Amino acid sequence: MQVKKYLLKCLHRLQKGPGYTYKELLVWYCDNTNTHGPKRIICEGPKKKAMWFVLTLLFASIVFWQWGVFIRTYLSWEVSVSLSVGFKTMDFPAVTICNASPFQYSKVRHLLKDLDQLMEAVLERIVTSEPTHANATKALNFTIWNHTPLVLIDERNPHHPVVLDLFADHHNDSASSSPAPGRTCSAQECRVAMKLCCLNGTMCTFRNFTSATQAVTEWYTLQATNIFSQVPTQELAKMGYPGEQLILACLFGADPCSYRNFTSLFHPDYGNCYTFNWGMTEKALPSANPGVEFGLKLILDLGQEDYVPFLTSTAGARLLLHEQRSYPFVKDEGIYAMSGTETSIGVLVDKLERKGKPYSQCTVDGSDVPVRDLYSDHNTTYSIQACIRSCFQDHMIRNCSCGHYLYPLPPGEKYCNSHDFPDWVYCYSELRRSLGQRETCIRMCKESCNDTQYKMTISMADWPSEASEDWIFHVLSQERDQSTNITLSRKGIVKLNIYFQEFNYRTIEESAANNIVWLLSNLGGQFGFWMGGSVLCLIEFAEIVIDFLWITVIRLVAFAKGLRQKRAQARYAGPPPTVAELVEAHTNFAFQPDVANHGPRPGASPDEETLPIPGTPPPNYDSLRLQPLDVIESDSEGDPI
Repeated sequence: MQVKKYLLKCLHRLQKGPGYTYKELLVWYCDNTNTHGPKRIICEGPKKKAMWFVLTLLFASIVFWQWGVFIRTYLSWEVSVSLSVGFKTMDFPAVTICNASPFQYSKVRHLLKDLDQLMEAVLERIVTSEPTHANATKALNFTIWNHTPLVLIDERNPHHPVVLDLFADHHNDSASSSPAPGRTCSAQECRVAMKLCCLNGTMCTFRNFTSATQAVTEWYTLQATNIFSQVPTQELAKMGYPGEQLILACLFGADPCSYRNFTSLFHPDYGNCYTFNWGMTEKALPSANPGVEFGLKLILDLGQEDYVPFLTSTAGARLLLHEQRSYPFVKDEGIYAMSGTETSIGVLVDKLERKGKPYSQCTVDGSDVPVRDLYSDHNTTYSIQACIRSCFQDHMIRNCSCGHYLYPLPPGEKYCNSHDFPDWVYCYSELRRSLGQRETCIRMCKESCNDTQYKMTISMADWPSEASEDWIFHVLSQERDQSTNITLSRKGIVKLNIYFQEFNYRTIEESAANNIVWLLSNLGGQFGFWMGGSVLCLIEFAEIVIDFLWITVIRLVAFAKGLRQKRAQARYAGPPPTVAELVEAHTNFAFQPDVANHGPRPGASPDEETLPIPGTPPPNYDSLRLQPLDVIESDSEGDPI
């Protein structure tokens, strides 16, 4: 019954509305609020009322301005970085080692025979600045050369540069392309450039170099890539350095190890690479203690005498320390260990923990990155390097119709080569220089939220020393080749020591610079300082807003009712009929008006005309007149509403 009574009161209030106007509501609020200022507006004299009204409006504006500043600062999602130092036993990092030369020259000589002959002729032409002998030139295979030739650009006349062919006794003018025989220039006078063409040579561009060494190295690498891209990966792996030849000795702490403890991985830039403690099939190995004695010790045989002469100009071992199950990007993140030295690498660990959305665009596992990770086939974790390279390969396939040899290939696609894709070098060069492509990939790829970085302290010394060189090389030669003669030399030997300097690790963690507590504290502080308010004052203000809306709704309802009543009254010329008149009009036919307009009969006298019979008029009760139901004083039980 109580619920029914409450609902009836709500219905009556909806019909009646609150018993005050907008002005009365404002006066009530100013008289009862706990906020400083509004009370003085209605309690003081006219002058003070104006002064307090201006002050209240001014301070309220300052409060809203400060609130906007704090809310905008909070929504900027700024972060603060904290650095903490911890101490615990840590897993030893994954160590990837590669030879600087990707292949053994004795195994790839047959693939590079024509290219090497062409390279020797190019070097002879550049160094001697004389035309190559005709017989020697005819013996060269110009199929490779015609796709991407090297040229000399004579810039002695800057306004009219001349392009010279390396293998002809004539040149082509850059503007008219007309031959002018008998003109040559030396490397000091001319600049070596690479000519890149597409559409059967109808559209060409030149890639200039400041040094002929850079030009011929880039050209040879590009041509070798074109050759190796047509050979299956399994065959290329057989042409690289096997693990048993590269790794002569291995020791982890006090436990011996060998090349069998390494995971083989073919890298297009460095051939066969080997990773220790990658954690793919077995649990990561922990380090017992910090120090050299508890780290990884390796002796490597680089086999420098079998390097590819024009492909590799650096001698040494390339190595990288990285997390378990992460792909080793040795070319971009690795370091060199010089041959004939003992290189000691002390390791410190930095752990990075970034805040996710909305504070940054980092990703946990790469599932929200709109780029297909081509390195996921190796069962490795996400990294921004893998994303950027996958993105470039995707652009390469879409623009050039083939994939680059240095990056993984999606299923169903082919690597670029000059036989199947004659214009791929020009397309690759343009895409490589495209700023829009780089910005697109950087925008699409995201950093990893959690990352581990290994900071290295590197020191080197000659190894072995002159006093111990003889017996060390004798022992290593006997172990490798079962020979009593020395088959190794200082040029091809590298010794590595990799260890933790200490078990202290640093954690660099991002946290929210402005959290919700900070926001509420500043909002409340500004409101309390300028207007002496609190949360209850805000509730009072919300209440007055609700009352304003309630009065507005009630007035709109009353206005709608008034419109309906006016439309109903418009059907009558005079005042609205009473209830009695409406009833008699339907029951007493004596009061019905004569519908037919009967005129006097012709020939009848006035006395004979029939007069209307008067009827008894109905009582005129004003209480029965229809009145609008504007006010309901109480409910059915007599309680005031």
